[in-house]
Amino acid sequence: MQIRDLPYSDPGDPDVRSGPRFLYWLGRNQLRGQLKSLAWGLLHQCGIAGLPLAVGLAVQAVIDRSGGRLVVSGGLILLLGAVISVGDTMLHRTAVTNWITAAARVQQLLARKTAELGSALTRRVAAGEVVAVSTGDVEKIGWFVEALSRFAAAATALVLICVGLAFYLPSLGVLVAVAMPVLALAVLPLLPRATQRADVQREKAGKATELASDTVAGLRVLRGIGGEELFLGRYRRASQEVRKAAVRSARMWSLISAIQVLLPGLLLIGLVCYGAKLASEGKIEVGQLVTVYSAVTLMLFPLRHFEEIAMAYSFSRPSAKRAARVLSLERTSYETDATVTDTPAGDLYDPATGLLAPAGRFTAVVCGDPDAAGTLAEHLGGHAAAEEKVPSVLLGGIALDDLELDAARKAVLVQDKDPVLLSGTLHELLDVPSSGDVTAEEALAAAQCGDVLDALAQASADDSGDPMRTRITERGRSLSGGQRQRLALARSLVTDPEVLVLDEPTSAVDSHTEARVADGIKRLRAGRTTVVFASSPLLLDHADRVVFVHDGEVAAVGVHRELVHSEPMYRAVVTRETEEETQAFAEIEESA
Repeated sequence: MQIRDLPYSDPGDPDVRSGPRFLYWLGRNQLRGQLKSLAWGLLHQCGIAGLPLAVGLAVQAVIDRSGGRLVVSGGLILLLGAVISVGDTMLHRTAVTNWITAAARVQQLLARKTAELGSALTRRVAAGEVVAVSTGDVEKIGWFVEALSRFAAAATALVLICVGLAFYLPSLGVLVAVAMPVLALAVLPLLPRATQRADVQREKAGKATELASDTVAGLRVLRGIGGEELFLGRYRRASQEVRKAAVRSARMWSLISAIQVLLPGLLLIGLVCYGAKLASEGKIEVGQLVTVYSAVTLMLFPLRHFEEIAMAYSFSRPSAKRAARVLSLERTSYETDATVTDTPAGDLYDPATGLLAPAGRFTAVVCGDPDAAGTLAEHLGGHAAAEEKVPSVLLGGIALDDLELDAARKAVLVQDKDPVLLSGTLHELLDVPSSGDVTAEEALAAAQCGDVLDALAQASADDSGDPMRTRITERGRSLSGGQRQRLALARSLVTDPEVLVLDEPTSAVDSHTEARVADGIKRLRAGRTTVVFASSPLLLDHADRVVFVHDGEVAAVGVHRELVHSEPMYRAVVTRETEEETQAFAEIEESA
């Protein structure tokens, strides 16, 4: 896999049983790239390992005053220099390719899971955690995948050098061969504590990121209630905890680095003293001593890869664990063979609550609990959480969970109460997959976006004054809450799905605009199934059918004006009556 071939046509089915299993799955799916990196790494390391031999031959040639051997040694050094240069260049190229392609695979998996779960994702996982996984965690996972092949090459080179030295000069080579595993594994007892401290640091950093993300998302509300200082203080405390955890983690890694400098240094001192004694006694040649000393000195470089792979794993393991947790979320609790690919039509029916939305009608749903309303709205779109053991919603007698995901999304579109506007022009915002029967102009008119268009025309960057070409900032922060809500409604109307489910689509607009929006929805969606979760009498009065859901079940069905008089609980919800007012109204009805 090359970078130019990204994105993957199919990122695969990840093993999300645990963080280490996810890392293993990533490495296994990049086996070809890992083998390429390993091969170039071996070439690079072996080139470095050959330098001491060439230098030792050159030194001995000078001592023996052999010009021919000196020329051969110089040529060998030049050849090894070229091998090292090519190996290092290609190793870096293939290793970075492994890093980027692994990160791209994880990002594609996260994007696919986000599209599969929709807004249900942020109800089951904090939005800040999703941001942390898709940014910093992806980089750390890619780092481990990239470092894996370089570590394998370094470890293999160490074994080859130790074996070679043992055969080249047994008196010193055996000493090096015995000492090198000790040097490589000396820090092993410290790794669990270092990993634990790194995990604590990553966990606290993730929580700080979540807090920052959630604070920014709710900044407008925080300013309205004067809560900026409260959340700023929380973030300060969280960031200080991250700093302290990072310092504790850095101290442990510094200790590991110090040990990996101290022990090889002691080995070199002992090696030089013992080798000098052997050379003075004439048991070895000076060139041989130079060869062994140079080899051991250069072996310190591949030893560094042991520290790096330990650090990369300690940082990537919690990141992989978070990624696996997000990727393990399932769309529903059903395991069905999704064989139905055509978009069904007909009545929308929820067996769990008894809610029925007749085909082609405008149905309003009233729930006393706003959270229950949001959950039911998502359930109608087939977004039920995996742990929710509830029967699937039926559309035209066909279970949504039996549909392929694309067909289910095409059949039922759910707009939650807090829709997101992506940055871009208004034309790009409304350029969404649709039936083509509803134009952008019709949708904007039905959503009463005239004032929004005027504001965008004034903010147009060019002289054309075309609101469709005006850029909207991220999440529509330059617009008011009511303007964002109506633009999101227009986007949903443009798609023209078989069934449109709207959760409180007019909660942020005034009563006059709300009445016009309700009329526009009913007019534009004539002949299409529309379900609106609301408690506003202005909107409920436009519905063909009103369903009152209480304690998870349908309690009453009718039209708004009838239910207000016949159902006290319904009246209490839509008119915001207190218990005293409800009792007084009941006494008046009884006396009448």
